[in-house]
Amino acid sequence: MNSHFNSIALIGKPSSDISNTLCEIYRHLSDRKFKVVVDAESRQYIDSQSVETSHIRDIGRHCDLAIAIGGDGTLLSAGRNLAPFNVPVVGVNLGRLGFLVDISPEDVVARLDDILDGKFVSEERILLKAQLIRDEQVIHQQTAVNEVVTHRWTTPSMVEIVTHIDGVFLNSQRSDGLIISTPTGSTAYALSGGGPILHPTIGSIVLVPINPHTLTNRPIVVNDSSVVEIAFSQNEEIKAQVTCDDISLPDVLISDRIRITKDKHLMRILHPLDYDFFNILRAKLNWSS
Repeated sequence: MNSHFNSIALIGKPSSDISNTLCEIYRHLSDRKFKVVVDAESRQYIDSQSVETSHIRDIGRHCDLAIAIGGDGTLLSAGRNLAPFNVPVVGVNLGRLGFLVDISPEDVVARLDDILDGKFVSEERILLKAQLIRDEQVIHQQTAVNEVVTHRWTTPSMVEIVTHIDGVFLNSQRSDGLIISTPTGSTAYALSGGGPILHPTIGSIVLVPINPHTLTNRPIVVNDSSVVEIAFSQNEEIKAQVTCDDISLPDVLISDRIRITKDKHLMRILHPLDYDFFNILRAKLNWSS
């Protein structure tokens, strides 16, 4: 075996839809004599008694490459968990859209062989760290690959959000919430909210209001070294929620603050040599058709 990698993790979407592709990849990697570790939730789809498994939180300790099999959400989960270990991720697309998972199941073996033999494009994507601050104490924190979203929860009223950038007042807005997005997330929820598409290599963060009451409240792009801090100006208690990608933080109180910064870890993605971000935009957004 002549490869850049030795131990490979398989992380699948928890659905029987991945079974055939997961088994095909597992058999191929085993035939090539790689050590293969399967995340615990995907173990059930492999018909073998000798499968080594690990929880996704710990899988970065055992592997030097991970293959995410599913949609973008599967890769986001893998990326968040593997970033602290600097383990790169390859995405196999069994989802609907697939901005991040760019290998199709039809040619997965050939594409993976190229990557395993060192024929790939490596890319680093920033993550955001969100901290929920109460009484000047960080009571919860979570990372996000796509976006951190503060939004109204069980109340029909808009939330009144006050935003500071690096300690300097930006604005106060009444809206359904605020999206703070990485360049990776600029093609996700932020795009639906009217935000700009950012190239993945740009060192920036975009703030996109959700249904603002004042239509002059527009998206704004800031440097990714910025500290974004959000507070609330309501006089009555509210029910708000903060989510990091698909993970919810505890209920937010009116006196809480949310601090968002670039995380110290980066998510590494490996693409085939012919990877083209603009081609993906044309295909996924139906441009130039």
